[in-house]
Amino acid sequence: MKRLESLDVLRGADLFFLVALGPVMNALARAADCEWINSCMWIFHHVEWEGFGPWDMIMPLFMFMAGATIPFAMKRYRESGDRMGALKRLGRRVVVLWVFGMMCQGNLLALDPDRIYLYTNTLQAIAVGYAVAAVLYLFSRLRTQIIAAVVLLLAYWAAMELVMVDGFGGGDYTPQGNLAEWVDRVVLGRFRDNAAVENGIVVWSESYHYTWILSSLTFGVTGICGMLAGHIAKSDMEDRRKLWWLFGAGVAMVAVAMVWSVWMPIIKIIWTSSMALYAAGVSFILLGIAYYFVDCLGYGKYLTWLKVYGMNSIAAYMLTQIVNFRGVADSIFYGLEQYMGAYYNLLLTLSQVGTIFLILWVMYRKKIFLKV
Repeated sequence: MKRLESLDVLRGADLFFLVALGPVMNALARAADCEWINSCMWIFHHVEWEGFGPWDMIMPLFMFMAGATIPFAMKRYRESGDRMGALKRLGRRVVVLWVFGMMCQGNLLALDPDRIYLYTNTLQAIAVGYAVAAVLYLFSRLRTQIIAAVVLLLAYWAAMELVMVDGFGGGDYTPQGNLAEWVDRVVLGRFRDNAAVENGIVVWSESYHYTWILSSLTFGVTGICGMLAGHIAKSDMEDRRKLWWLFGAGVAMVAVAMVWSVWMPIIKIIWTSSMALYAAGVSFILLGIAYYFVDCLGYGKYLTWLKVYGMNSIAAYMLTQIVNFRGVADSIFYGLEQYMGAYYNLLLTLSQVGTIFLILWVMYRKKIFLKV
């Protein structure tokens, strides 16, 4: 089957937003300190707690697109009945993503056991969501997959609403009082991000409230929704029907999420059920737009620069998180700082972004793709 370019383009747009446009715009805003630029910068920042903005869409879309690849990557295993081979591949992918996540935010490269965090990164959340969706794809039918997504959404909601322990939960959706916060503290303990041990007591950061353990239920939903979208895109349906399903499902999910948010707020930091459904709906719509313009109208030939990011998304993310090309640029351009003032930081950021793009471009041209 012909490769669907829309998947690479949409994934590439997501990564471009994260590793290139966001950093450059933030550096420009700091340097220029211009009112009209500053007024637009909300686009490049997370909503503090309740609500949803463009920057909050990056992680859910990344996870959604990982799920969308499952019908393509796992089809031969499912059709051949080689479930064991598929599980081995899946296990390897989860382990690699988990280690990469610890390298990015878990302080693994610090080589200091007292600073290691176990579950705290986008790549690890993707590993969980992908694993849930892949297992369902291999061992169940479409109807069961949809039911599983609904059950996971309701299970998270029921736990957050009905379970109350040590003053947490019972419908409390505040940063300090929600059940997901308590679960992370109990399960991860000292190994939770930003946790520290003082005099033998684990001290929690007052500013860090991302949750991972209970939120894994809804990570699974995001992965499943991506898989379902991939199933639609890969199917033999005519393009008009595919678009109807992608846009129709997306609009329906957004509508249900908005209604649900009256009782369960849309909070990306703890990945509430309403947020997972809302983000999945937007992702369906974005995939529909990408499919129409790229695969139906053929505009993909003008978007190779996004494919450069999209076909090596893990490499783009890891290079941005781990390698400091700004230091190299600083060693070359340091003499310009006295003349450029506040704009010198923008030059370093452009150097970082440009160097990473150049590496990805060479990898793309040489057909070198980091697959896990």
